Amino acid sequence: MEENTKEKRPDLMVGKKIMYVHGFGSSGASGSARGLRILLPQATVISPDLPVHPSEAMELLHHLCETERPDLIVGSSMGGMFTEMLYGFDRLLVNPAFQIADTLAEHNMMGRVEFSNPRQDGAKDFLVNKALQNEFREVSSHCFEKVEEKEKHKVFALFGIHDQLVHTFDLYSQHYPQAIRFDGEHFLNDHALVRCVLPVIQWIDDRQESRERPILYVSLDDTLRKPDGTPMPTAVKAFQKLSAVYDTYILGTAPYNSPDVWSEQVRWVEQWLGVPAYNRLILSNHKNLSYGDYLIDAHESDGADGFMGTNIKFGEDPYKTWEDVIVFFDRLGGQ
Repeated sequence: MEENTKEKRPDLMVGKKIMYVHGFGSSGASGSARGLRILLPQATVISPDLPVHPSEAMELLHHLCETERPDLIVGSSMGGMFTEMLYGFDRLLVNPAFQIADTLAEHNMMGRVEFSNPRQDGAKDFLVNKALQNEFREVSSHCFEKVEEKEKHKVFALFGIHDQLVHTFDLYSQHYPQAIRFDGEHFLNDHALVRCVLPVIQWIDDRQESRERPILYVSLDDTLRKPDGTPMPTAVKAFQKLSAVYDTYILGTAPYNSPDVWSEQVRWVEQWLGVPAYNRLILSNHKNLSYGDYLIDAHESDGADGFMGTNIKFGEDPYKTWEDVIVFFDRLGGQ
């Protein structure tokens, strides 16, 4: 990730502390930790090298939680498994490897393993044998032991739909409600950090700061998507940009006797709009009842003409395209 990336968010996690917990065979010098430092320049990112033995890793993480008091803990893969058990903190798990002992055997990860990133102690590799596998099995058996009601909304988890290593979406969903699929693989890259991880960090930071953003509704049909089911030109890019500034929701409509419309629209939103649109779809045939600041809509039907905020008629001058819409909101400066 380039240092001069346009995706930096100096307005997020200002003066706060993030602890990044790396995955199996990695270190605190991972690219994901480096990416978080670039994207969130006003936050402090702590990224320790974890001991190879899982019980020692958990001991270190508990110690750091007590001494550093991080505002957010982000854990990837094996680190996601450890992070789930750091109760009491806001946490984001990425492709958490809750069944890592089985994963090691299934993917031929036994034997001598080289670290994928430099370690502070200079170690180059380590041995994965049956004893270490059993240690992982023991530690991971304690996942989800302290999931009380107050904990459930302190944790988000991201699951790559192309992940070939771990598949724990269903297991996680048995204990926590906020499970989000994203267009990615097991290992994080720059695109996943910016488009998937950063939006969740924004939600957490907004909640911690009791920050209220202006509410923006965007109609789905003929505004975000064309009649053939594909997105309007630059609609996806525009939605991502607006979601970084506004509290953004999608308004869909449905005939009263068409229950399948809900699941179809959820699939479309998940596929095309990704993480920023998670849990943001509202089906309403009475848009005038939606309280908010702005509505972008190509139509005046279903109550759109009675919306009490600013109604932006998409497809007509001066909002003929999504580029025109972005120019308008850029001029507002987040107001």
